[in-house]
Amino acid sequence: MRILAIDPGNTETAYVLMDEEYRPLKFGKVDNYQMRQLISDMETETLLSVFRADGPLKTVIEMVASYGMAVGKEVFETCVWIGRYTELTSHSEYIYRKDVKLNLCGQVRAKDSNVRQALIDRFGVVGTKKSPGFFYGFRSDIWSAYAVGVTYLDSEKEAAKGENIKKRN
Repeated sequence: MRILAIDPGNTETAYVLMDEEYRPLKFGKVDNYQMRQLISDMETETLLSVFRADGPLKTVIEMVASYGMAVGKEVFETCVWIGRYTELTSHSEYIYRKDVKLNLCGQVRAKDSNVRQALIDRFGVVGTKKSPGFFYGFRSDIWSAYAVGVTYLDSEKEAAKGENIKKRN
């Protein structure tokens, strides 16, 4: 299975295409219209290649939550884009930022820098041009998109463990 993890914005969206082993295969931050085309192309590729060795494409999107705070125009525009992306996908789920923070940092008060550091601690260094590391090329919101994908995969693997325990009993 491939996972397309998305951190949407009102004008630009960050994404990471990753495999079940958490390896980033492709990533970037693009204009929202380009992101729609990217999703459409990936969905078409999946439909045309039903017997893909790596299975179907699963899309996970970071969902907006206000938690009682006032929100502005940009948040509502982001919500529109989340709907547009969801409309294009055949298998999608929403992941909330608080779930990402809890999964990676153990607390909802964690900041983006804490999430980034937790990912580096878990998977490896960023690296340099001469010696690229696991996250070489990641910047800004790409970290958030990857964190969404990691949280989704972690929850799926945890759920699978629970099913295995039930089957043994």
